[in-house]
Formats: sequence, C-alpha cells, structure tokens
Amino acid sequence: MLSFRSFSAVLFVLILVGGTGSVAAQERVVPPSAAAITLSFAPVVKAAAPSVVNVHSAETVRRRATLFSPRGQVRPRGASLGSGVVVTSDGLVVTNAHVVGEARSLLVSFNDRREYSATLLLKDERTDLAVLQIDREDEFPPLPLGDGVDVEVGDLVLAIGNPFGVGQTVTQGIVSALARTQVGVSDDRFFIQTDAAINPGNSGGALVDMRGRLVGINTAIYSRSGGSNGIGFAIPADMVALVVRSAQAGGRVRRPWFGARLQTVTRDLADAMGLERPGGVVVNEVLPGSPAERAGIRSGDVLLTLGGRDIVDADAFGYLYATQGTQGETVFLARRGDAERRVNVTLEPPPETVPRDARRLSGPSPFDGAIAVNLSPAMADELNLDLSLEGVALARVDRRSVARRVGLRRSDKVVSINGRRVRSTVQLERIASRRARYWDVVIERGGQKISLQMGG
Repeated sequence: MLSFRSFSAVLFVLILVGGTGSVAAQERVVPPSAAAITLSFAPVVKAAAPSVVNVHSAETVRRRATLFSPRGQVRPRGASLGSGVVVTSDGLVVTNAHVVGEARSLLVSFNDRREYSATLLLKDERTDLAVLQIDREDEFPPLPLGDGVDVEVGDLVLAIGNPFGVGQTVTQGIVSALARTQVGVSDDRFFIQTDAAINPGNSGGALVDMRGRLVGINTAIYSRSGGSNGIGFAIPADMVALVVRSAQAGGRVRRPWFGARLQTVTRDLADAMGLERPGGVVVNEVLPGSPAERAGIRSGDVLLTLGGRDIVDADAFGYLYATQGTQGETVFLARRGDAERRVNVTLEPPPETVPRDARRLSGPSPFDGAIAVNLSPAMADELNLDLSLEGVALARVDRRSVARRVGLRRSDKVVSINGRRVRSTVQLERIASRRARYWDVVIERGGQKISLQMGG
C-alpha cells in the first residue's frame, strides 16, 4: 500500500505528464516508411563479419592462465582456441598471444566454412597479440584498422567472435571507458572497456565501430564466474597496427627508447608538488645519453601529455610511447615548477651498447637450464626490465630444468652469487659450471631483490 507521501509524488507525476501530453502529442508524426522505424546493425555486420575467423589447433596444446581461465587450460587436438581478425587482403590475421599459446600447427576457419592452415609470424607477450599468415595465396576480406584516438566513451560497438566455440556470434554495446590501465592482462596495460558481451572464445575477435572499422581486439573480461558481466577489455587499434607493421617487417615489436624512470602522480604526490589534480608522471631519474636527457627532460619534471593525449599514469605512458614508433619525433607537454612547456623527443630504438653474448648454462648449479644475456637498453627492452643498463639477466628458463625448480624466471636479473657481484655472462657461466656446497643467489625481480639459498 502506498503511503500518503508516495501517493502524492505519483499523483504529481501523473498531473505533470497529463499537463504536457497534449503538446507532445501534437509534435509526434507517423513514421513515413518502414526504414524510418527500423534500427539494425546488419549492414555493419555484413561488412565486418567475413573478416573474423576462428583460430584452432591441429594438436593438443596448453594455454597460459588468463582472466578467462585463471588456471590455464589443456585444449584437445583440433579444439577451438579463440578468434582472429583478417587485417590485410593477403591473409594476415591478428589474434591474442594467449589464444595461440604453444600451438605449433594452427588452422583458421571462416564463417562460410573455408579452412586454411596458418603460420605464426609474430607473438608478442607484452601486448598479448599475435600475427598469423594464412598459408594460401588468395584474396581475403580484410577489416580496416580504425584510429583508436577518435574512439569515445558512449560510442556504439559490436563484438564479433566465436564464444564457447558455438560459431560466429555478434553482440552489441557501447564503449564504457578508455585508457583502462589497471587490468593485469598484458604488460602494455591500456584497454578499451566495453559492455558488449564477451565470453571465452571471443579472445582475439573484433571490436568494431559503426563505420565497420576495427577499433580493438577483444582480449579479456572481468568475471568471477567465467561468463560476461558487462566488463570486457579490448586492445586498441593503434597498438594492433604497430604489431601488424612489425610482423610485416619480419621482426619483433620495436619500441622506442625513452630512458627515464617514471612514477605515477597520485593524489598525495600532486598535493606535495602543488599540482591542481593527480595525473601524468613525474620523472625520478634520467639516464645519461638517453633521448629524454638529450631533449632536456630533468628529474622532477611532470609529463602531462604525449602527442596531444593525456598521460593518465605510468602504464598509459608506456603504451602511448610504444605506439609512437621508432622514427621521427614526438611532443610532450611537460611541467617544471609552475611553468609548462612543449618538449620534442627523438624516437629511436634502444641501443645494444654491450653484446648480449647469450650463453646456455649447465652444470652442477641452480642455473642449469637457463640462458643468460648481458644487459643493455635493447636487451632490457626485450625483457621488459626497468632502466637496466648493465649486468646479467635470464632470457629463458627451460621447463623441467633445475633453474625452474629452484624458482628462477625469465627476466630475473642476477645480482650476486655467494656474495660476489655478477657482471657478465662469461663470469656467470664460469661460476655456474663449478660445484659448490652452498649457493646464495641474489636476483632482482620487479624492482625487488630476492635471496635464494640452497645446498649444492
């Protein structure tokens, strides 16, 4: 039963609607045609759907853990791995690196049931993107890459993929947010968020705008059940374009070198620095000879925008700078004290100042089964290490190896062994080849030093 107050409120609304109803009725007209009352995404789907493929394997493969599958999965022979998108007429297909996993024999199938074998050209774990080449000389329907810059919150988008392996499916939603960086899906954290339904199997599929352009590659969802809760994430098209260009050039993804240690400007930091609001990154350290130093950037500077786009935090900086390429210049808006100025920074790949001298380690030591390399800006970029210009790091740790069993991982920087600082791969190989009764290994991982003690 309604209370007096609720009844009065309802009555007021009815009076208001009734009082204006005659005016609204006078403004309404009968739709002149069926087209005027029909809303359909069919034209966009017809243009985009032929470019979206299913990616599956011809072998049994294990996929790494993702937001879709926190514990990872073992896929049986011939099972669907996920989705992919044809981006060139000669058959380049973009998908997720976690979709490909460790598969060595890949197949792609179109919605019209055509099926072809494909070769893996490039797999980049940092972006969670992979590029395949269809093994057939033919014309394929490409989906044009859109420009991620002009995607806006509220834009209508379609997600096209193969959820749960049921066949090609289209879902509709909007762009819920941009520049999402707190998503632990890849190292380059910068995502388009959408409420279009994305489910397992949609990984690697297309996020398409109303002009039929590819604006993102669907990658992950936020879910506790494994199904769609309306929070999905896609890798923006400008990063997809960078990876595709890298595959076409026949190499790995090349990122420009900046040469500074950065920190996100939080609320507390903004207050301490006298800034109006949090945002951007503060420069904590600048490496000698780096592009940042040559451009005149100093410790204490706050970088606010890059190429006209806001730098939300350190993760956003990493993404935006990576997509600038390695040629020409880019422009920053930087703040020093109370003054703002524009700074031009040269875009160039990180140099290999010291030969990497990769060495496979074996013998009676904890490093048996690892490959060590000398560090340089180039090697640090490959291993995603922060400003490491010297020393030794592990470029690979074999499965089922002694090194893996004792807890060593790829990208671990070897600081010291039994109190002795490690400076080169030659030195590490010599130490690792000898037997010792006790090992005290200090490594650096994620900016933290870890000590591993074990018997010989």
